[in-house]
Amino acid sequence: MVGGLLDLASAFGLSTAAGLNAYIPMLTVAVLARFTHLIELQEPWSALTSWWIIALLAVLLVIEEIADKIPAVDTVNDVVQTLVRPAAGAILFAATTQSSINMHPVLAFGCGVILAGTVHVVKAGARPAVTAATAGMANPIVSTVEDVVSAVTSFVSVIFPYLVIVWVILLALTIRLVVRWRRRRRQERANVAA
Repeated sequence: MVGGLLDLASAFGLSTAAGLNAYIPMLTVAVLARFTHLIELQEPWSALTSWWIIALLAVLLVIEEIADKIPAVDTVNDVVQTLVRPAAGAILFAATTQSSINMHPVLAFGCGVILAGTVHVVKAGARPAVTAATAGMANPIVSTVEDVVSAVTSFVSVIFPYLVIVWVILLALTIRLVVRWRRRRRQERANVAA
C-alpha cells in the first residue's frame, strides 16, 4: 500500500518534470532502472533501459538543450514539444505505476498527459512574454532554470517520492501565479488600449 502511494507520488513528479523537459525525466528513469534497483520497470516499459533508447534520449536531450536556449528557436521547439512532453508524461506515469498500483493504462496515460501537458502549456505560454520583455536575453537563463527544476524534480521523484507532494504543491502555486500575472498583463494592455 505505502509502496503504491510512493510510486504514485513518483509518477506525479516525473510527469510534471516532463512538462518542462521531456528527456530529463525519461533519461533519469532509463538510467536508474538500468543501473540501480530504485526503479523496476516491467514490460513493455523495460525497453527504456535499452542502450539504444538511452543513447537516443541523450541525443534528444542535447538537441533540446541547444534549441531551448536560442530565442525564436525555443518557440518553435515548444511547438514541437507540445506533442512530445505530454507523451513523455504519459509514458512515465504508466511505467512507474504499472508494477505496484496496476493502474489501468488508459487512466495512467491520461494522468501523465494532463500533468505534463498542463506544465508545458504554462511554460510555452510564458516563454514568448519573457522573450518580448527581455529581447531574448533571459531565454538561456529561464531555460536553464526550467532544466534544473526538471532534473531536481525527476531525482526527488525517484529518491524521495514523499517530497513530491510538497514539490507539486509549490509547482501548482507557481503555475497559478503565472496565470494570474498573465491575466493582469492582459487587463493592463486592454486598459491602455481603451
